[in-house]
Amino acid sequence: MKFSARNTGPLAALVTALGIFAGVSAAQAQQEIKIGYALAPTSHYGVAAEKWQEVVEANTDGRYSFRHFPSSGLGGEREVIEGLQIGTIEATIVSSGTLSNFVPETGVFDIPFLFRDLTHARNVLDGEIGQNILAKFDDVGLVALAWGEQGFRHITNNRNTIGKPDDVAGLKLRTMENPIHITAFETLGAAPTPMAWPEVISSLQQGTIDGQENPLSVITSAKLSEVQKYLTLSGHVYSPAMLLVSRQLWDGMSDEDRKAFEEGATEAVKAMRAYVDNVETSGVKQLKEEGMEIGELTAEQKAAFQQAVQPAYEKYYEQYDKALIDQIIATE
Repeated sequence: MKFSARNTGPLAALVTALGIFAGVSAAQAQQEIKIGYALAPTSHYGVAAEKWQEVVEANTDGRYSFRHFPSSGLGGEREVIEGLQIGTIEATIVSSGTLSNFVPETGVFDIPFLFRDLTHARNVLDGEIGQNILAKFDDVGLVALAWGEQGFRHITNNRNTIGKPDDVAGLKLRTMENPIHITAFETLGAAPTPMAWPEVISSLQQGTIDGQENPLSVITSAKLSEVQKYLTLSGHVYSPAMLLVSRQLWDGMSDEDRKAFEEGATEAVKAMRAYVDNVETSGVKQLKEEGMEIGELTAEQKAAFQQAVQPAYEKYYEQYDKALIDQIIATE
């Protein structure tokens, strides 16, 4: 079929318009996922975020594009979670520090000396107990896809070595904004100081606080050896993390895309846990080489701390069902 010069112009214009429309539609179809987290890209958070992105983008034919905001680039953890609630941020990997402010039941995992080891903790979080708590985030406008991990928390400080409960008396210790942790350290006689993570390094440098407590995964990736002298391997609390997306994002997805995000979260957790497993074996050596003075509580010393913190358990029983705590302890 031949076209005259008279109708070639309109046809060309139509073809051009259709091309532009298709291009605009394609651009609109790709949704940016702003993902914020507190630590560096090289941390366990960054490793997990990269794996999450990799799986989602591979399984959704480019319909989603992740944009990372590491090192608290979108604010502190509470601010990021609130951003998810109102839909200005799409995803986060977040510590348990502020989660109990949104779903109080998450605080049960922060009870000191609750978990025997990493295997015990992972079995609880991946099992019925952990999954039931994830589901409760639906009630606060959030979608909790999986439990991540940071590992067991240890104490660093610039004041003194720690071998017995008296050694933490009066210690100005940064804690997360977590009432369970605060109660435990108050019971031990320390001076817990809740503080958002972005403020911690400068506060340690200025002497506003004496120390802080975190897993080896954070202590190494945040280079705390540059601002802290003593590390005590106390293992006083297991520290989970969580992978969250906004309700607005989730509700706008197809079932296929939701599955991709869930699969991505599962793979991200595997990567995060592998990082923790590695740093549990390599981190102590690294920190020694970087100049930290490191001590590890013996079984007897840890028992003394467990005994000293027991009065706090009566307060925990007021907040959490004792049967639930016993169920966690009994999990194989």
